[in-house]
Amino acid sequence: MKKQTPEIQQSNGSLKRQLSPMHVWAIAFGCVIGWGSFINPGKKFLSNSGVAGTAIAMVLGALVMIIIAFSYAYMVPKYPKAGGEFTFTKNCFGKRMAFLCGWFLVAAYLTNVPMNSTAIALIIDGLTGHKGILNFGFHYTLAGTDIYFGQMIPAMSILILFGFLNIIGVKKAGIVQTILACLLVVCVFTLFLSALFSAKAKGVNMAPIWGFDYDKEAAKAAVNAGLKPEEIGQAISRTSHAGTAGIMSAILATFAIAPWAYVGFDAIPQAAEEFNFSFKKVSFIMMIAIVFGCFVYTSNNTVAAAALANWPERVMAGEWVVLVAAEELLGPFGKVLVGVGVSCAVLSGIMGFYLASSRLMYSMARDGYLPAWFGKVDNRFGTPKNAMIFCVAVSLSGPVLGREALGWFVDMCAIGASIGYFFTCASTLVTARKHKDASVFLKVMAAIGVVFSVAFMVLQLIPIPGLEGVHFGNESYIMLAVWIVLGLIFYAMQWKHFRKSEY
Repeated sequence: MKKQTPEIQQSNGSLKRQLSPMHVWAIAFGCVIGWGSFINPGKKFLSNSGVAGTAIAMVLGALVMIIIAFSYAYMVPKYPKAGGEFTFTKNCFGKRMAFLCGWFLVAAYLTNVPMNSTAIALIIDGLTGHKGILNFGFHYTLAGTDIYFGQMIPAMSILILFGFLNIIGVKKAGIVQTILACLLVVCVFTLFLSALFSAKAKGVNMAPIWGFDYDKEAAKAAVNAGLKPEEIGQAISRTSHAGTAGIMSAILATFAIAPWAYVGFDAIPQAAEEFNFSFKKVSFIMMIAIVFGCFVYTSNNTVAAAALANWPERVMAGEWVVLVAAEELLGPFGKVLVGVGVSCAVLSGIMGFYLASSRLMYSMARDGYLPAWFGKVDNRFGTPKNAMIFCVAVSLSGPVLGREALGWFVDMCAIGASIGYFFTCASTLVTARKHKDASVFLKVMAAIGVVFSVAFMVLQLIPIPGLEGVHFGNESYIMLAVWIVLGLIFYAMQWKHFRKSEY
């Protein structure tokens, strides 16, 4: 029997069908799991939410993403073109909403590339055991962090190399992505099993299980370092998040960024024109990527706390707690294990989000929403070369801004992904009403997806009393404003296109 493939005619300048189901799973999983699963336990998760809060938030986030994935599985066969959510929105809500959705999705995907690149210097520091080994050449200070030319060199080199790999062929990129994703799974499972059977990993070590107030603990440390007497009142003992409000705040602090944590499973529709298999497999591939992602986030966070009796102090000291925990459990091999795992996570994240970002911009340009330059396909390799060049250029901002920009990029990604999820679920409801071919179950899932997408946006953008650490920071609001202004510029450049009929 002839192999069933999506029936889309190809013409000169079109994308080539070279991605297998394994390639697509690797792209989705590699996007879901980047630097954050290894570095954020110490930087964000354990202090904000603790072991319990993070685990609950990640599981709830995964369930919400699976609910939303049903809408993607329904919409991809309806509109099997590069662009994903942008294409869905264009056909259901018209040009202006499509541009809004597409532009913020570019932010969701593209900000993940510089995010991953800024972790490269941290990886090199941790694995060599010499903090600051790359601190050479000219440097400057941004947001209280020194940024050196030596830190930029490896990050920028990898960004350029992986951009080149995406240009010379999506199949080559898919093979590299599959190798990286499989190595990542092996490393995380090995670390998980070592903690499960090691006497060094103890449940009592996980306290405070709901996290603690990082700012208050930082004030205490500052006092101990020698504050003036009148400033001593700022210092208090570490307080675990407790009570209904404290626990809810702990859970929501991580749940609010679930769109960032799981963004990547939705990168699958961006490459729909390059599938060499049936669209019926899309929902299964998405769900497996989400489940694997949930396991990695929860496992790394829990292992880090369980293996370290004094993890709060290590968090406050700015240590890489996952790496320290791995060494505690497995000695030098643990360090190698985390090194390989986080390197695969970072590189697969860069590769996957390069692909998603460039395909989205290619689709928007092809339909007239962005300048035609972004829609040019390389005649030799069949890839959106110019869109990829733009993605590389923007991504090079990561090494320039430094590691403190990680949180800013997380916020930008989370709001962009939330907007994409909202329009996908809303488009599902519109399309289901139009075609009358959707089950009641799918309609309910889509409606729930709309509600959660709006909830994510509210949590991210609006400060809510009692829920500290959930909404955007000041720098993130500035980055959001800059992105909006840049989008308005592109919108103005394509004004003639938007003046035509709505669809």
